[in-house]
Amino acid sequence: MQVYTGKPPGGVPEKNQGMRVVLDMSEGLQGHNITCDNFFTSYRLGVELQKRKLTMVGTIRKNKPELPSELLKMQGRTVHSSKFAFSENATVVSYCPKKNKNVLVMSTMHKDASLSAREDIKPQIILDYNSTKGGVDNLDKVTATYSCQRMTARWPLVIFYNIVDVSAYNAYVLWTEINQQWNGGKLYRRRLFLEELGKALITPKIQRRVRPPRSTAAASAVQKIQAGPSTHASNQPEMDPVDTGSGKKRKRCQLCPPRQDSYMVQACAGSPLSFLMSPSAVISTMDSSTTRAPQSRDHG
Repeated sequence: MQVYTGKPPGGVPEKNQGMRVVLDMSEGLQGHNITCDNFFTSYRLGVELQKRKLTMVGTIRKNKPELPSELLKMQGRTVHSSKFAFSENATVVSYCPKKNKNVLVMSTMHKDASLSAREDIKPQIILDYNSTKGGVDNLDKVTATYSCQRMTARWPLVIFYNIVDVSAYNAYVLWTEINQQWNGGKLYRRRLFLEELGKALITPKIQRRVRPPRSTAAASAVQKIQAGPSTHASNQPEMDPVDTGSGKKRKRCQLCPPRQDSYMVQACAGSPLSFLMSPSAVISTMDSSTTRAPQSRDHG
């Protein structure tokens, strides 16, 4: 993957950028055909790919200097007519799908002027181009069906989301090719694969968090939940273990009026956030038969 980040720091536009990108992306490949659109296709690119034992098929822009002028003329052309130009390394066809319009396609894979038997008499070069050009569009379609992308203004995240989507789809293709009988007959095999893939990715993280947290209050809360409901009934509410917040900066209570300023910091064991309470708002857990708890102040 190559990310286009604009012009280089010097501000000079890069020449032959399309050719450079194709050569970089096809590094190490052999025996394949590469389908390009008119931004990338050029005669020089076709020659360089042939040196790597690769072929190329792609539409080409009309302003390319290597195109003969006879292919660009539309005067007197009949609809569905084709003109071919051949060289040692490439074949170019000019096809007229409608009046005063032509389509230019260059190929280093085709060496003849073969035409189809269809009603529109399209050249075989164009048929082969149409059958392979939709790879990028089809990939975008299938990744959009099950995607992890989220709204974000940060472009590195956009690239990361796309990498995850494409990697997951590639993994699904390889898995179903190797295990062709896996969930055979089901129409939602990809969804099942993604569910199992997600579980496999998060299971190691869950196992690492099996042990209770190091905080005494948090560990006590976890153990309390794991123990289940208490077996003995009690009329008094049971308070969670409280962290006294030693070493934390004390602030005035946000609930009590200013005339009753109290600078206490207490942390609830069930929450990572600290909350401020005055002594009058603390509920006593002592038995009411031995000591009467102070009345709690209503802040509602």
